[in-house]
Amino acid sequence: MSLVIYDSVKKQKVNFEPIDKNSVKVYVCGPTVYDDAHLGHARSAIAFDLLHRVLLLNGYKVDMAKNFTDIDDKILKKMESENKSLEEITSYYINRYKEDMDALNILPNSIEPKATQNLQAMIDMISTLLDKGFAYIIDDGVYFEVSKDEAYGSLSHQISEESQARVEEKKGKKDQKDYALWKFTKDDEVGFDAPFGKGRPGWHIECSAMIDKHLASTSSEYSIDIHAGGADLLFPHHENEASQSRCATGKNLAKYWMHNGFVNIDGSKMSKSLGNSFFLKDALKEYHGEVIRFYMSATHYRSDFNFNEEDLNASKKRLDKLYRLKKRVYGLGSSAVNKQFKQKIVEALNDDINISLTLSIVDEFLANANESLDNEPKNKGLKKEIVSNLEFISTTLGIGNEDPYKYFQFGISEEEISKIEELINKRAEAKANKDFEKADQLRDEILSLDVQIMDTPNGTLWEKL
Repeated sequence: MSLVIYDSVKKQKVNFEPIDKNSVKVYVCGPTVYDDAHLGHARSAIAFDLLHRVLLLNGYKVDMAKNFTDIDDKILKKMESENKSLEEITSYYINRYKEDMDALNILPNSIEPKATQNLQAMIDMISTLLDKGFAYIIDDGVYFEVSKDEAYGSLSHQISEESQARVEEKKGKKDQKDYALWKFTKDDEVGFDAPFGKGRPGWHIECSAMIDKHLASTSSEYSIDIHAGGADLLFPHHENEASQSRCATGKNLAKYWMHNGFVNIDGSKMSKSLGNSFFLKDALKEYHGEVIRFYMSATHYRSDFNFNEEDLNASKKRLDKLYRLKKRVYGLGSSAVNKQFKQKIVEALNDDINISLTLSIVDEFLANANESLDNEPKNKGLKKEIVSNLEFISTTLGIGNEDPYKYFQFGISEEEISKIEELINKRAEAKANKDFEKADQLRDEILSLDVQIMDTPNGTLWEKL
């Protein structure tokens, strides 16, 4: 089955046919770096990391770009409140964001352009729009004249004067739907020199200019294959991007548009440790990054996501099953992925990333693998195929990457680990000496530490409850 994706513009599933049959160019709108990453950032990153992996699974070379907006009014306010430079604020939060993404097993991007490093490209595109008559200058900046683009609104199908005016209401504009390409700044404000006046770029022009500079195809009516981001960006951000790019370059910005659903917090089902925090860093303190990834990826990317700790814990138990199986084949080499298993996964993911079906296939594999190991505990061929299937899951879904023992020790201090393992060794010694009363006492002591133990052919395994 060839890859099918849901195109936000056509509002239907379509067969994915890249501009270049061997490679794909994807641009995902990244964060504005004035604070730590939140769960909305995590949702988008996980959703389109899974897309990245599915494209690789289909044999494409993938150019994956995610930008950093490092000049913005919110950043300027942060500079003022913390008395720090633009570079100090933005570099700090970019590094924090990357650390969080690493914890979620997000694949590295091919390019991560920063707005401040691409100012000339923005200035050039604005100059082109001015020369072509699509933009005009008033006392506070350069504006795009929406009425000059007959196709404006064709992306989101939701343009109205009232909705755009709420975003950027400004006196002097020809029409309240017009939006800023460049905002003039005063001498004491952060600004950059441009032929039309010192200032800083509007948010929408950044992505258009960076796509044109770093990714745009020269042989197609489309600049890139896929433009992606959160559903909240469809209008006005993506609508404006598409419009100004079309008018400046004469090409459509993207062949396909993809958007992930919103994230909501269910405060009634959150612990005191997490509270109603929307920050990813707080969740990562309490839960392994793979647990969060697995939980957030288990809901289809286009659906809205309701984050609550009750479901998060249930999701962890589901992921735990994969790691328990990984323990059972620990240290063994791989052979080849089961062809039927791989085909099922590929077909499910190629149907607009049908994650529910994909994970049900994984669940079935885990159950069957455990049953087979129970029946044939010495079958090395079976064990190697299981290892291969687990490695395929890891590469394709970004879960199961960890050493299973370390995974189950998340959040436990070295001192606690040492104590638990000492008790387990003493229990094993007592059992070897047929001192079953002492072995039972040690088992109860271990259980009192909120630790579950499992006696297997590979020894006693344990995990924190």
